[in-house]
Amino acid sequence: MDSLIPFTTSGALVDSVDRKMLVILRDGRKLHGVLRSYDQFANLVLEDTYELIYHGNLCAEKHVGLFLIRGENVVLLGEIDLDREDDVPLRRVEYKALEPYHLKEIEDKKKHEEVKEKVLFEQEGFSREGGEGDSY
Repeated sequence: MDSLIPFTTSGALVDSVDRKMLVILRDGRKLHGVLRSYDQFANLVLEDTYELIYHGNLCAEKHVGLFLIRGENVVLLGEIDLDREDDVPLRRVEYKALEPYHLKEIEDKKKHEEVKEKVLFEQEGFSREGGEGDSY
């Protein structure tokens, strides 16, 4: 009877070990690599990891090697279908060619978040992130 109850904890990852996975982190980074290990907190170990960046229909990747990811930073984790991986309609370019666009997008997003935080604090009465009243 218990075997029919689906995993709702990090134990659900047991079938994903040794498979190629895509991980999206809270800071927006997109990584793909082979899941080698995990623990009860969903901390992940990825081997042969690449960081992906995108701009329009262009894609670039940088090898970052062995990667340890704290579970609380994972937004999305999914298996990559190896049969369809190359069907993605993105043109691969060198990482250095896309890096300036990627860094500008990060800076623009940071400025947008600062403006949003200021409006929420001054006009709506929300606390600043990490400031007084932002604890639980």
